[in-house]
Amino acid sequence: MSTEQTYNDMLPNPGFDVERGRTAVVITDPQRDFLSEDGVVWGVVGASVEANNTVENLRKLMTAAHEAKIPVFISPHYYYPHDHQWDFGGALEKMMHAVGMFDRQGALTTEGFGGSGADWHEPLKELIDRDEVVIASPHKVYGPESNDLVLQLRKRGIDKVILAGMSANLCVEAHLRELTEQGFEVSVVKDATAGAQLPGGDFYQAALLNFRMIASAVMTTDETIGAIQQA
Repeated sequence: MSTEQTYNDMLPNPGFDVERGRTAVVITDPQRDFLSEDGVVWGVVGASVEANNTVENLRKLMTAAHEAKIPVFISPHYYYPHDHQWDFGGALEKMMHAVGMFDRQGALTTEGFGGSGADWHEPLKELIDRDEVVIASPHKVYGPESNDLVLQLRKRGIDKVILAGMSANLCVEAHLRELTEQGFEVSVVKDATAGAQLPGGDFYQAALLNFRMIASAVMTTDETIGAIQQA
């Protein structure tokens, strides 16, 4: 019996109902540095992205949300020049700064943004560059504590979140934890995310265990789309 099946047998499954007017799709970091083959961390996340069919699943999820008039929110990750002047940071923060991940020229300019690692991954652009899509201010480490995502959701009367994006054990899990603490009901789309794979550790698989512990539901893209279409 797999570890996932063992947890499924031992833990309750609260479930998640999509309710129009109360439910939104939240996508973290749908950006080239994570999802493009020439992104700066493709070497460690690429195998997981391809195995999960993450890009196509994100496309399917956002398409279904748009068709059903379920609002879509993007929580991006940007670093500006002043962010590189921080005095300290964790291991992954240090790595991201060192490789120039998500770098932009500044908060008040989009110079150099198009086609950069901070830009939206090309196959997802048409689904993000829409007037009705809410682009939150950037989160700076992993969770939404440092951006306005929660405010934007509350101002729209949203209290139920379908969560997906990159990367599983970092920004997705951090958003799951904070949104749960803030009183949101959260479902994670487990194949519309991915994680790093390093010698001795599969961080996507590690995230799945925590998703199951914390979220109201952990569903596939197809299961989530079915729930959206039935709402």
